[in-house]
Amino acid sequence: MAAKACKNCKYIVESGDVCPICKGTDLTTNWKGFVIIVDPSNSEIAKKMGITIPGKYALRLGK
Repeated sequence: MAAKACKNCKYIVESGDVCPICKGTDLTTNWKGFVIIVDPSNSEIAKKMGITIPGKYALRLGK
């Protein structure tokens, strides 16, 4: 099963059809690249992406 990225928050969902971060169900398998955020409060990338919860996030979502 291919991992899916949430179109709302970009969190990568490994299994299931609901995003555990935002509880959204609008997921896509069309995404490229990812970043793993360990400490969002001290990460410049997390701040630029608007991420406040640690996890694996897609960098780009397809249409």
